Amino acid sequence: MMSSNENLATLFNPTGALRASINVGNPILARLDESGRAAGVSVDLANAFAAQLGLLLELRVFNSAGESVAAVSEGRADFGFFAIDPVRAEQLAFTEPYVVIEGCYLVRDDSHFKDIAQVDQPGIEVVVGKGSAYDLYLTRELKHATITRSPTSPTVVDTFLAEGADVAAGVKQQLEFDTTRFPGLRLLPERFMEIRQAMGVPHAYGKEAAERLRQFVEQAKASGFVAEAIKRHGIVGATVPG
Repeated sequence: MMSSNENLATLFNPTGALRASINVGNPILARLDESGRAAGVSVDLANAFAAQLGLLLELRVFNSAGESVAAVSEGRADFGFFAIDPVRAEQLAFTEPYVVIEGCYLVRDDSHFKDIAQVDQPGIEVVVGKGSAYDLYLTRELKHATITRSPTSPTVVDTFLAEGADVAAGVKQQLEFDTTRFPGLRLLPERFMEIRQAMGVPHAYGKEAAERLRQFVEQAKASGFVAEAIKRHGIVGATVPG
């Protein structure tokens, strides 16, 4: 008879290997290091979860959130790290968030925009990363502005400048970095959304697998593992929710 842990291991690796979907398009969570390997908070969590289950880990690395979500939803990976969103929740069972970051707007220095309430107006073009959490959110929330989609989150500002758009939307830290790449840009004060990053597993894996993943995240937060990983990777502006 299989032990509880052996049973869970079977649930999480139907193909014989535990496959984690990693999005390196969000540098708060993961990035490619100098050797070209994925590294970051989500990679550390993936390794810790595999170790807890006693399984070898395979990383499936993607450049965008949309690709990363699709890999898990379509069975090409067993779990991943995503911003919680109701559209994604149709396919995935989410844990509680392990880190919270901010979604913000960026404009040119000479833009007339002073606050985020001015953005949703007819004739305004907002650039977002295709399939990102803030793409899904703004698609629902913006009633008048037009959305243009960049291939990935790190290319949002490049697309914003190339298209002559009015506003770029993204993760605050990425946009702050982009202001160092391109002079003459500024962030609007305040955030337009709070991005709650969680781990997720397909609903098809069952409630037991989803509960085990949830327990792992809560343990990782309570033990200080997530906070230590954030500090170790030099991440600024991300908080660990209680």
